[in-house]
Amino acid sequence: MHKLLMVEDEERIREFVVPYLQKAGFEVDEAGDGITGLEMARSGRYSLILLDIMLPGMDGREVCAQLRKTSSVPVLMLTAKSEEADIVGGFESGADDYLTKPFSPRELTVRVKAIIARAYPEKKSAILEFGPLTLDTDSQQAALDAKPFALTPKEFDLLLLMARHPNKTFPREQLLSEVWGYEAVSDARTVDTHVKQIREKLGVYRGMLETVWGKGYKLNENNH
Repeated sequence: MHKLLMVEDEERIREFVVPYLQKAGFEVDEAGDGITGLEMARSGRYSLILLDIMLPGMDGREVCAQLRKTSSVPVLMLTAKSEEADIVGGFESGADDYLTKPFSPRELTVRVKAIIARAYPEKKSAILEFGPLTLDTDSQQAALDAKPFALTPKEFDLLLLMARHPNKTFPREQLLSEVWGYEAVSDARTVDTHVKQIREKLGVYRGMLETVWGKGYKLNENNH
């Protein structure tokens, strides 16, 4: 669960917005002034800071500027001002985005989710399973029925591409482009040779790497 800090001096706004963010799945802490907000933000516990510009003690732009000296945590600036100079000032102090008051909790939540998604992209699983075949993208290791077997880097990449798209037929030209790159000085026989080598290594499961005559190759999830 991502944890947010809302630095806003108007309690009625916090009481209105915080429950909406919590309902959306976020944990939310609150601060009512700039100095307290900066101290809490520096703790490193938060995935995103919601920061009002007009704050007692220290305004939001100064809070953001001070925070940027030690942290790259995303900051969404909340402002009652919409003049270009105020928006530019917020960005210059290190804000990632801004939202002008009045705003709806729904609009704020959509903006928060978008920033979170950009800042913390979900890591794809390193393990891909296709019937008896297991491919570990971190270690570049392959296994059949949990027994490791050796693949060259290009064999691994070729098998991985097709395993990510079960039953999709890949023309040889597309495999050359996506696995070897456009700069590869190769022809279709390069793909055919690698497919032949992979099939030999698949042994009794060689049938899963299927030739689609006149079109190319695919991994058939029904042929293992």
